[in-house]
Amino acid sequence: MKNVQSADFVFYIIPGESIHDMKLLSQINDPADLRRLPVSKLQPLADEIREYMIEVLSKIGGHTGASLGPVELILALHYAFDTPRDKLVIDIGHQAYAHKIITGRRDQFPTIRQYDGLSGFLRREESVYDVFNAAHAGTSISSALGIAAARDLAGDDFQVIAFIGDAGLTAGMALEGINQVGHLKKKMIILLNDNEMSIAPNVGALSGYLNRIRIARPFNEFKHEVEEILKSIPAVGEMMLTRAKALKDALARAFIPGALWEELGLKYLGPINGHDINSILHTLEDAKKADGPVLIHALTVKGKGYEPAERDKAAWHGTSAFEISTGKFIKEPAAAPSYTAVFAQATIDLMKTDERIVAITAAMPDGTGLNKVMAAFPERTFDAAIAEQHAVTFAAGMATEGLKPIAAIYSTFLQRAFDQIFHDVVLMGLDVTFALDRAGVAGADGPTHHGLMDFAYLRPMSGFVIMAPKDENELRHMLKTAVDYNGPASVRYPRGNGLGVEMDAEIHGLEIGKAEILREGVDVAILGIGSEVSYCQRAAERLAMDGIEATVVNARFVKPLDEELILALARSHGAIVTAEDHYLMGGFGSAVMELLEQHRLGDVRVLRLGFPDKLIEHGPQNLLLAKYGLDADGIYSRVKDFAASRMSFSPVHSR
Repeated sequence: MKNVQSADFVFYIIPGESIHDMKLLSQINDPADLRRLPVSKLQPLADEIREYMIEVLSKIGGHTGASLGPVELILALHYAFDTPRDKLVIDIGHQAYAHKIITGRRDQFPTIRQYDGLSGFLRREESVYDVFNAAHAGTSISSALGIAAARDLAGDDFQVIAFIGDAGLTAGMALEGINQVGHLKKKMIILLNDNEMSIAPNVGALSGYLNRIRIARPFNEFKHEVEEILKSIPAVGEMMLTRAKALKDALARAFIPGALWEELGLKYLGPINGHDINSILHTLEDAKKADGPVLIHALTVKGKGYEPAERDKAAWHGTSAFEISTGKFIKEPAAAPSYTAVFAQATIDLMKTDERIVAITAAMPDGTGLNKVMAAFPERTFDAAIAEQHAVTFAAGMATEGLKPIAAIYSTFLQRAFDQIFHDVVLMGLDVTFALDRAGVAGADGPTHHGLMDFAYLRPMSGFVIMAPKDENELRHMLKTAVDYNGPASVRYPRGNGLGVEMDAEIHGLEIGKAEILREGVDVAILGIGSEVSYCQRAAERLAMDGIEATVVNARFVKPLDEELILALARSHGAIVTAEDHYLMGGFGSAVMELLEQHRLGDVRVLRLGFPDKLIEHGPQNLLLAKYGLDADGIYSRVKDFAASRMSFSPVHSR
């Protein structure tokens, strides 16, 4: 193998093979292969990677625009550092597709986000190059700092790099991490990928601050040119440079936005062109030489290399399949409106009748449907950026002044604000409504995004009303019920389309704590909650054909339960089945069993249907429900077995 020098970097040519004769991407099986290429081949490789991503994602969808942007940054990082010995911690994973492709997963890439395929995010279980699991934004700086601290305690010397987007930087955890980075002064690099976008356009003072750095770029370049000129003057130039630097630093603190990072204890490099391989590599080499923490500010274009994605960045963050030539999305025609769309329209309708209602999202206006609410009520709708904790306490502050906030936050993301819900809302009994989209299994995004814990983490909170609608029409009524309730309440609903039911002309409130009997039988009582109710009804119809008559109940409320009805059914039927799109542990079925235990009904047999105590993999919602026996066929089969063996069951049984 021949060692060849190119610019400031070393690469290798394998005897008998010509780099120019081979398609570049086919040569790259891991970053070691990447580092054998000359620098001049990295941009053509980046172009090939983009072409490959577009080809694959046009068929299966995925985080298209998000991963097209940082390709050069990913290549430069793996080229400049000895990964996996050097630790590259990538935030969230939306931007990591190029990383996956060059770290041994190129041929598996067409399986990304598919059942039994690659995860769409970072997973240590998947590759040694995925240093830290990540799918919720803002974790990279804290985890990278922890790795750097552990490195120093062990007396090791590998490099640590945190790769984070400008949207991720708005997460409170990221700012907390930067605060300690500046305090501990550990040797590490933070690479900030600034594309002025998250899923939606960035908001907030920090976004404005980064924009001011962009504007200040010509001054920074002029400053660098002056320094180079002074360095070229022997002796006198060095003296002038020393004095000029002192003056420059003083002026920078006063006028240059990027100086804030220096004040926080980080060396600031940038802004640089995040699509210029040479510029990135030279900046990384400079950062390596620093003794303490460095922040590199790289400017990129979201959706880079594909005109439709560059033109409409928000729409192309994550996509379904699409036509490459036109950029037209390929979607199945919807038979019914999505739960998200129904929630958005119901929110608008309620805001028209009550000026006290306001709406809040945490950087997900499109995902939660609040973009439509923003258009209708721009002064009463707020985007708090990727800061769920702040969003909840912000809502609580509004509630103390008599407003009625609706906080629309995915079930999985609300987990990040558990303490704020309890400390800042529940302890004061404040009137905040939580609209939990993506409840239950969330599909291709997998275990980090499944909303399978909200019943469990909200149930212990005193005075909290917890609801889940059986269909999109009931969602509207539950939203009004929550808004009208003078205290904290939640409404959870699944990802995807509703059932196509007829909508009531008027939105009305429901009686709190009252369930609904949908079908009457004598053999077993099936209590469904939320999206499981329709499956329970279909299962009951099949059970009737087998001679098993089931009462089917739309529970509506997890808290408070309809105690009177549940106790009556327990006494009359002697057998209760609960079904929920939630973990069994701490969920709706647990609440029912606690009620039976409280009333000493230990002779009632109980079968709980829900998700087991394990991480649920990514895959289509219908496939996951079928796998865990939570679709109509699964419920039918398990209730049939339960009823057939009733005489052999112990007094109380669950599985």
